[in-house]
Amino acid sequence: MVKERARILVVGGGYVGMYTALRLQRKLKAELRRGEAEITVVTPDPYMTYQPFLPEAAAGSISPRHVVVPLRRVLDRCHVVIGEVTSIDHAVRTAAVTTLATAEEGKPAELLGYDELVLAPGSISRTLPVPGLAEHGIGFKTVEEAIALRNHVIEQMDIASSTRDPAIRDAALTFVFVGGGYAGVEALAELEDMARYAARYYHNVRPEDMKWILVEASDRILPEVGAEMGRYTVTQLRRRNIQVLLETRLDSCADRVAVLSDGQRFPTRTVVWTAGVKPHPLLAATDLPLTDRGRLKCTAQLTVDGTEHAWGAGDAAAVPDVTAAEPGTLTAPNAQHALRQARTLGDNIAHALRGEPLETYAHQYAGSVASLGFHKGVAQVYGRRLKGYPAWFMHRVYHLSRVPTVNRKARVLAEWALAGLFKREIVSLGSLEHPRAEFELAAGGKPPHSPSDDPKGSS
Repeated sequence: MVKERARILVVGGGYVGMYTALRLQRKLKAELRRGEAEITVVTPDPYMTYQPFLPEAAAGSISPRHVVVPLRRVLDRCHVVIGEVTSIDHAVRTAAVTTLATAEEGKPAELLGYDELVLAPGSISRTLPVPGLAEHGIGFKTVEEAIALRNHVIEQMDIASSTRDPAIRDAALTFVFVGGGYAGVEALAELEDMARYAARYYHNVRPEDMKWILVEASDRILPEVGAEMGRYTVTQLRRRNIQVLLETRLDSCADRVAVLSDGQRFPTRTVVWTAGVKPHPLLAATDLPLTDRGRLKCTAQLTVDGTEHAWGAGDAAAVPDVTAAEPGTLTAPNAQHALRQARTLGDNIAHALRGEPLETYAHQYAGSVASLGFHKGVAQVYGRRLKGYPAWFMHRVYHLSRVPTVNRKARVLAEWALAGLFKREIVSLGSLEHPRAEFELAAGGKPPHSPSDDPKGSS
């Protein structure tokens, strides 16, 4: 039993943060009830995003609110703080936290003490110094970005439909995606599928008028599903008139022109950047040991190497893969490992508080599944390769089983069932990104002076 009050601080509300706190709620149920333990979760958002569903949310197959899980409802025995940890001094067990209240009050970051630290801030998009990327690039890591991208694509079709200028029309109907991993391929495939369907409702926009371009710096895409499935995916995308450019880089997107390393130039209003992730910058603001790539040095028990009372998992942690044949292999930074690591992490913190031996995290990679649009996909599960409809069905079954809470499972399943009975929605709600713009104009504010200020536009 826990003899003293244990203050557990969980930094991050993603896969690892939410599932670790959820596991601790169950494992320390008696201690929490007696006041012998407390769990604090600090996260920038009041929800956890199930990222594998972002492409389907962008395509309109799933409602955005069903892609996220409200943390306060799930972690009902935890103290959820909406804010950001800016630095951590583990030597004195304190974390500097800023919240919406500290910003309003004009106060500096508050110091939050803890006894056990779970550091799981996740990762951020890895960008390169590409001219014009900051001004014109679109990310695809959050639910807000996914819905904004959907609105943007439909809006470009509206622009192309209403202009007689061939240059504007061509740029509006050209969509460039950079990065051939899961996020890039699935987002491109789902949105192309959605735009192809939406084109039937435009009298002067046909699917063949649109240019969809995937740019990948390496010699293959979707490395997680194997070389054979990667080649199959390239073939399938090209059959849909999607240009897949391997061993090619984006050199510039300034002035709304995508310039590639092979010399090709594409005037475009849409550049989606999905070229990998990097560790969260918070890790550099701690006194904990990091790898040369900026991730936490962790043991197979998910403790921070050489440090007591500090734990890590997920994208932010370099965890040894004890099931790998080659020594020194690390677990891949993906949802499959993050979810399972969180369970072991929660169990090990409970073991540590009770003086029990720790468990070793060991999980052999089961495989990967990827959706390529409605009824299309690729998968490699336990060495078996699936294509087309079976892979797409496997993708849905697997992720439905993994999305948190019965509530979310039921809602997602209901939406899929309704999508099979009724037509897709093809409405752009770009005004959601500037909800007060029209009222400000009506109240005497400044009129829109650029397309980005248009109260009805998302671009």
